Amino acid sequence: MNSTFLPAWLYTEPAIAQRERQRYDPRLWHPLTATTALVDGQAQAFELLGAPLVLTRFQGTLRCFLNRCPHRGVVLQPPSAQATTCRRLVCPYHGWTYDLQGQLLAAARESDFVEPFQRSDWPLIALPCRELGGLIWVAIGPDPLPLEQQLDLVLQEANALFNRPRDLLLRQGHTLNCNWKIAHDNTLDDYHVAIAHPTTLHREQGPVRLYRHALSDHGSLLATPYGEAGEFLTFGLAPWTHLLLWPDGRLALIQFPPLDLDHCRMEVWLLGDSALQPAAQAWMDEIQTFLAEDRRLVEAAQVGYASALVPGPPHRLEQRILQQQTFYAQLMDLEAMPEG
Repeated sequence: MNSTFLPAWLYTEPAIAQRERQRYDPRLWHPLTATTALVDGQAQAFELLGAPLVLTRFQGTLRCFLNRCPHRGVVLQPPSAQATTCRRLVCPYHGWTYDLQGQLLAAARESDFVEPFQRSDWPLIALPCRELGGLIWVAIGPDPLPLEQQLDLVLQEANALFNRPRDLLLRQGHTLNCNWKIAHDNTLDDYHVAIAHPTTLHREQGPVRLYRHALSDHGSLLATPYGEAGEFLTFGLAPWTHLLLWPDGRLALIQFPPLDLDHCRMEVWLLGDSALQPAAQAWMDEIQTFLAEDRRLVEAAQVGYASALVPGPPHRLEQRILQQQTFYAQLMDLEAMPEG
């Protein structure tokens, strides 16, 4: 594991953002929604890192496709907050019609194509997708790490709790004026909690002396006592994901997908038993309170990193940052790069 923080130029150099799109993002799995959000005979469109995607479920089988007609690239469905029941995916441009398994059923005026036309030559392009931990995960590259490997620490520390069935209760998002790595580092930073969040997150996590940490090659954990019920678990995961697990089965997912070099999207999902739906907004408000405190910090750090900062020494309560940065450096093959 690294013993120093990554240099600031890795947060500010445009070539690094391009390298991330080529080497980092495609090797990892990305959560799209809850498993229960998509039932048989439904489809739902998303955008992930600029790629249009559509999930379908047919006869129990989940699939993910690029959400574009192979003819001229028009999206088959617009992104939506909820799945819709449908039997077909129909291109609004020229009427090419697909089943939920991605096979072309019909194209308008098929006999008039310039070259001989075979429907079987034009399926939708499929992407890897999996269901684990009550979430639907998608990989945008052809050779992602095994999902169980990416989630190894979660499965080791909280397998039964993680795999409880849950509904997606509420989802909110905001744009942050910082590089995604600054936001991700901050959420892995256990050194700042008692100082920056004395009346919010610190009260949830409890005294620093009771912190328990665990690290793997792919993730990190901060565990803190949660009364007599067990532990409050905060997992830091690649690529920019955080899972907060309460002993009662509630799960909050926080992630920071990049928008550009200087901005990322902060997404917060709340998942749990459907009986918690009436209290979901109050729960979200509580989480957004400490995230607003973090927002001021990460946007200030963005200014500092852009001013040729040389990061100071890591504290022992920042070991989860070092774990993530080590894994990032490996996937990015930073040793093969000249310094910025």
